[in-house]
Amino acid sequence: MEFIDLPPMRKAAGQVRLPGSKSISNRVLLLAALAEGETLVEDLLDSDDTRVMRNAIVALGVEVVEEGAALRVKGCGGGFPGLKADLFVGNSGLSIRTLVPAIAASLSLAADDAEVRLSGVPRMHERPIGDLVDGLKQLGARVEWLGQEGYPPLALRPARLQAERVSVRGNVSSQFLTGLLQAAPLVARDKPLVIEVEGELISRPYVEITLNLMERFGVSVQREGWNRFIVAAGQAYRSPGRIAVEGDASTASYFLAAGALGGGPLRVVGAGRRSIQGDVKFADALAVMGAEITWGDDWIEARAPASGRLKAFDLDLNHIPDAAMTLSVAALFADGPSTLRNIGSWRVKETDRIAAMATELRKLGATVEEFPESIRVTPPARLQPAAIDTYDDHRVAMCFSLATLGGSYVRINDPKCVNKTFPEYFQTFAGIAQPVPVVAIDGPSASGKGTVAALVAEALGFAHLDSGALYRIVALSAMRKGVALEDEPAVAALAAGLPARFEGGRVLLDGDDVTDEIRSETCSVGASRVAVLPQVRDALFWRQRAYRSGAGVVAEGRDMGSVVFPDAELKIFLTASVEARAERRYKQLIGKGMAASMIDLLKDLHERDARDSQRAVAPLKQCEDAALLDTSELTVQQAVDFVVERAAGLRK
Repeated sequence: MEFIDLPPMRKAAGQVRLPGSKSISNRVLLLAALAEGETLVEDLLDSDDTRVMRNAIVALGVEVVEEGAALRVKGCGGGFPGLKADLFVGNSGLSIRTLVPAIAASLSLAADDAEVRLSGVPRMHERPIGDLVDGLKQLGARVEWLGQEGYPPLALRPARLQAERVSVRGNVSSQFLTGLLQAAPLVARDKPLVIEVEGELISRPYVEITLNLMERFGVSVQREGWNRFIVAAGQAYRSPGRIAVEGDASTASYFLAAGALGGGPLRVVGAGRRSIQGDVKFADALAVMGAEITWGDDWIEARAPASGRLKAFDLDLNHIPDAAMTLSVAALFADGPSTLRNIGSWRVKETDRIAAMATELRKLGATVEEFPESIRVTPPARLQPAAIDTYDDHRVAMCFSLATLGGSYVRINDPKCVNKTFPEYFQTFAGIAQPVPVVAIDGPSASGKGTVAALVAEALGFAHLDSGALYRIVALSAMRKGVALEDEPAVAALAAGLPARFEGGRVLLDGDDVTDEIRSETCSVGASRVAVLPQVRDALFWRQRAYRSGAGVVAEGRDMGSVVFPDAELKIFLTASVEARAERRYKQLIGKGMAASMIDLLKDLHERDARDSQRAVAPLKQCEDAALLDTSELTVQQAVDFVVERAAGLRK
């Protein structure tokens, strides 16, 4: 499976121009296709979902022409002309739920042999559409289930839609009502059509978008509360000539949250106080958490609370279900348990989002209570590194990028799922988030990496990671606890939770100074034995990455720049001649009162260099982007100065 690794971030600030709104883009494409005249659509979102809608209207006989970055849609004037089609809607719930009513209305006057079939990805065939089809059947539509009843795929055939009243449930998806509303003028040719909503209507702001856009295309809807909508007879969609798509307010939620979690200020441009999208109210939820929010006509800006940590919340989020997902990750940064209520619609989205978010939040260390229509998130004392599964759900992928602002390494599996609404998301996020800096110092044995790295870390105020010592500590920890070095799962578990620190040239294991003990022959042999265990290497890979926190880290070893921290801001390959390294090791051993032989040391270093450079996993090599530092003729301080000078710009 493809993945992207996101490092811990220390700050988020800047400005983001939002891509076009998916909700508005798909509605505009459909209304422009049904309208009389040509519509120039500007700032249209280019994503998987909008391409689904664009391909569908073209397959239904609508001419679409690119004009630079804009799109000219030549409307069909009240009904699709191409009604023999097989449409693939991917996993775009909005597309299928708005296309089906419009197609059914177009088929009202079609030839007997007309037929339109709609299908999607496997998850689409699990997303309910039965309530919408029940409503269409009340109008007289002919619909055939091609798989499980109540779910796509389905086929639509000619039938006259002529009833004056239709009812639809409002507590499953507001997209059912949107679909019926947008198709209503095609049905209400001779007499008005009344649409009644059974029960509570969820996601009302999205219906407001629908009504606003219908009016821009010349159709007005009389609304009686949120339970009754009347479309007068004889109305027809007419092109406004030109229409620009607002920036996506749902997408704004990730960056506004980044500003609140990562300090800010972070401004999103393209949606503000004049927006027709309800998801701009996500900013109000951040304000409840204590974030500082500033509004403009077409922008919103977020900063972290002046007082420090964000506050826990208990909110009804029925009005912003998509943006509410972002709040569930923001809850990881709160000062106590947070509750997200009235989000039952998550269950029937691209995945069961309540179950998915609960599962992935727990990977980061959170305690999560899952209820039928709500979720409660208790943040951990410290976020854990995690590999996040995304369930082919773009919003899961984008939400969890924010966990990096809590000092956690996050691996996002299947990152391309963001193509559904924002293909450039991760590049844009990288543009506003500043990673915790890493100085990676690699090199052969006895090249002085440990000494130089410790002094560089002290000079920069960074943490120090001695990766070679970690394997020795794992062996020592296993021996102290009576764990057999061949017991791979048990040793890997020790490696994953290793309480090791490097301070002032000392190596501490659970507070105990083991600097000299891990250099013993017993520990050296033990380190070699545990280092070949794949589970141990994997555990220490993430354990090493966990040192990337705070102001920064200086990491030294044999694969720091090539494997563990390939995105390190500064890479140094520190080396020296074999003779110089042997002499240093000789003096070190003699100074500790230990016996040493120059001949044996030279032989050992030659053999170790050969093994390290030829090993199958992470062989010792100088990265192309690493600066070479040969210390054969340098003092320790000269080597330290060389690194510190190049790392000066990495300080906060």
